[in-house]
Amino acid sequence: MKYTHIFFDLDHTLWDFEKNSSESLEEIFHRLALEQHGVTSKDAFITCFLKINTALWDAFDRGQLHHTYIREQRFKLVFAELGVHCPDNHDEIGEMYLRALPDKKHLLEGALDLLTYAQAAGYRMHIITNGFNEIQVRKIASSQISHFFENVISFDNANARKPDRRIFEFAMQTAGASAEESIMVGDNWVADIMGAKQVGIDTVYLNPAGLQFDEAPTYDIRRLEELLLIL
Repeated sequence: MKYTHIFFDLDHTLWDFEKNSSESLEEIFHRLALEQHGVTSKDAFITCFLKINTALWDAFDRGQLHHTYIREQRFKLVFAELGVHCPDNHDEIGEMYLRALPDKKHLLEGALDLLTYAQAAGYRMHIITNGFNEIQVRKIASSQISHFFENVISFDNANARKPDRRIFEFAMQTAGASAEESIMVGDNWVADIMGAKQVGIDTVYLNPAGLQFDEAPTYDIRRLEELLLIL
């Protein structure tokens, strides 16, 4: 084996954030009867949230926002974008979302087969995530993949966020890994690929849209199952 340690991003790489988030938002839409508050449809609510949430996390990855801002502001921003008066209980809506989301269990296609194969082949696997540690650990448990991973490295325990080299150095130190024997798998070009690259870790860019950048990852794949050909 060329590699011993595989570091995975979680959201959008193994855990199907869009599907799980959409389910959670649909429950909130119906539970709070948001159509009675001027939200035209659950699809509009979900689409708007996913767009704004993606933009907020992109800003977080670039060091422009704090976790707390995302938690406190994203639903305010969603209602503003939809042109709807922000409910007084927007904080409660945010808490409802964070209670519902981590209990969802959908994985991306091929994720379970990949993890099962890698574990059987003797790879040591870890998660590196910018998400809230408590939330991410619950997601991993809900989707029944906890047993695959030795460590979950997050902003909370590393005190650094991807693409900061410190979170990757912390992850390698925690795992007892060197850069030469490690590979990073992720869907985010800035956070996952450029972050790992700066500490000398080979990279697998999960790139279903076929995006292109000035630099190249070690490996570029469209679907997780393609990783089986690399390992």
